[in-house]
Amino acid sequence: MSRNTIAVMNTKGGVGKSTLVLALAETLSAYHGKNVLVIDSDAQASVSSMLTSVANLHRLQTEGLTIVDHLVGRVLQGGMPDWSSFVIRDVGDVDDARSVYLMSSDMQLTLFEREVSKEGLHGRLRTAIAQILTDVRSVFDIVLVDCPPGLSVLTECWLRETDFHISPTKADYISVCGLDVFRRFKALNPEMGFAENLGVIVNMRDPSSATEAEYHRWLADNPENFCFTAAVPRSQALQDAARFRTEDRSYFAKYPGQVGGAIRTLTEELLERMAERDSSASAA
Repeated sequence: MSRNTIAVMNTKGGVGKSTLVLALAETLSAYHGKNVLVIDSDAQASVSSMLTSVANLHRLQTEGLTIVDHLVGRVLQGGMPDWSSFVIRDVGDVDDARSVYLMSSDMQLTLFEREVSKEGLHGRLRTAIAQILTDVRSVFDIVLVDCPPGLSVLTECWLRETDFHISPTKADYISVCGLDVFRRFKALNPEMGFAENLGVIVNMRDPSSATEAEYHRWLADNPENFCFTAAVPRSQALQDAARFRTEDRSYFAKYPGQVGGAIRTLTEELLERMAERDSSASAA
């Protein structure tokens, strides 16, 4: 089975992670014809609100159709709910990206994690996460997991059970420190296994800033970062892309000009890196 599950995370928030997940998913669908599952594992449900209307997201949360409800059923109640019942289709507002699917999130995710910690159910949670990923690997071409900032119990499970991880970051000192904290965290218990690092993506970069250019060089010069060549510029177009519209728009209307070109280049590099790692693993 191909390795196709990717955790997207950074220990620091505010790096444009969820918007990047959205852009990658819609580009993989519209430009590469991939069936993409987005798993929203952030209690803020940011990428969920970018892929569906507020009314529909509220309905999913009210009717118990989010990833939180699936995990409660598996971990706290010991049941075996069918993961596919929690996946919704026809999400997004790009008329030529109709193969994106979503497992939405809910603020209750934070309370769920507290219950897991209080009851000492970390092993059961990791087993549930592993089972979800085993099931979806064979159904979707790419699975993107939008992890919350920080190093929660749930994020650690995703990082240990996905095939790969990527780390969006801004080109500034605090974000660079966030990557260092993540590296130290991975070094604490390497025997427990972690997703393979596909690389660091410089996001929301100001092309006119000399300071950000210097931090970008610093990030790229560290071989442990495996920095992606394409940096995503800070852009009003991406802020607009993050607002779900009830009327569909074309891919090129949503991701125009320079920012669209950067996202497409980044997506192609992501697919190339995944293929290279798969080839290396097969050869080994």
